[in-house]
Amino acid sequence: MSEPNSILDAIKSGIWDYEPQNLPAEGYHATSALPGTWEKVRVLAERARQGLPLWHPDDRRDLEDPAELEDFPFAPWETSLRHADA
Repeated sequence: MSEPNSILDAIKSGIWDYEPQNLPAEGYHATSALPGTWEKVRVLAERARQGLPLWHPDDRRDLEDPAELEDFPFAPWETSLRHADA
C-alpha cells in the first residue's frame, strides 16, 4: 500500500496511527483566526485536506483585545460560553 497523502486518506485506508511528515513552518501559512471560531475550523480542515500539519507555530493562540469578541462568529459549541457571564 502506498503512503497516504493526508490524515483523511490514512483514515479511509484504515491506518489509524498516521502522522503527517514534519514540514517547516515556512512551508505553509499561519492563521490569525481565533481558536474556536468557524474560521479556525475551516483553516484546520483545509490543512488536513492538503496533508499539512494542523498546527503552525505562529497560529494565533489567544484573544488580545476582548472587544474583538463582539463581531466574531464562534463555532456553535462556544456560542453559549461567550454569553455565560452576561
